[in-house]
Amino acid sequence: MTKRKILGRYVLVALALSCTSTTTEGAQEPGILVFSRTAAFRHASIEPGIAALMGRAAQAGIALEATEDPGAFTTTNLSRFAVVVFLSTTGDVLGPAQQEALQGFVQSGGGFVGIHSASDTEYDWPWYGELVGAYFAGHPPGTSTATLHVADAGHPATASLPDPWSRVDEWYDLRDVQPGLSVLLEIDETSYKSPAANPAPAPRPIAWYREFDGGRTFYTALGHTSESWSELRFLDHVWGGITWALGA
Repeated sequence: MTKRKILGRYVLVALALSCTSTTTEGAQEPGILVFSRTAAFRHASIEPGIAALMGRAAQAGIALEATEDPGAFTTTNLSRFAVVVFLSTTGDVLGPAQQEALQGFVQSGGGFVGIHSASDTEYDWPWYGELVGAYFAGHPPGTSTATLHVADAGHPATASLPDPWSRVDEWYDLRDVQPGLSVLLEIDETSYKSPAANPAPAPRPIAWYREFDGGRTFYTALGHTSESWSELRFLDHVWGGITWALGA
């Protein structure tokens, strides 16, 4: 049975806020794995993010399992999932065997979703940088209000968003942006950077999707603040990316 067909069987949602993956009693194998291990900076928004994704999955009738245990990345275990979500991971979070398992998962048709500092992860693994689509390069101090523009309104991650979209977040500068990305959102740097900071003269990509190495990948640089995870439009954005990665 393929990952896509398995999804219809899932009715239970599991949540683990500790470093060990758990599921509720009687839960069947889940369709979404949320991974939030941090080996560098840790975002306070991780726990609210897990809770919010759990709620969305419950509404959709799709099971979700959350973990910070890299031991979850084996070929056998990942075969239970349709999508892996890297939720604000940072640093070197997987060993060589675990990296191989994730790569095989994507190559076999699995979906990948990276949220916020997923781009601040696994700098020494070139395939991962291609998977996410870019690496973190820095950000201005603190949070600020910026203006976003919808580049593709026909995607589930942007279909409900206004254009322009003004919101508060921590705004990433990105490097090694990969060719061939299907851009969903662009950010106007002049809306939050001073002229002395040399803002980009034209909006630049901040969220995207693409078919990659046999699977589907979606990334958004949004989601730094805990408040983001109670923001309906942001949740629609993230969940739309996840459902696209699921193939729904």
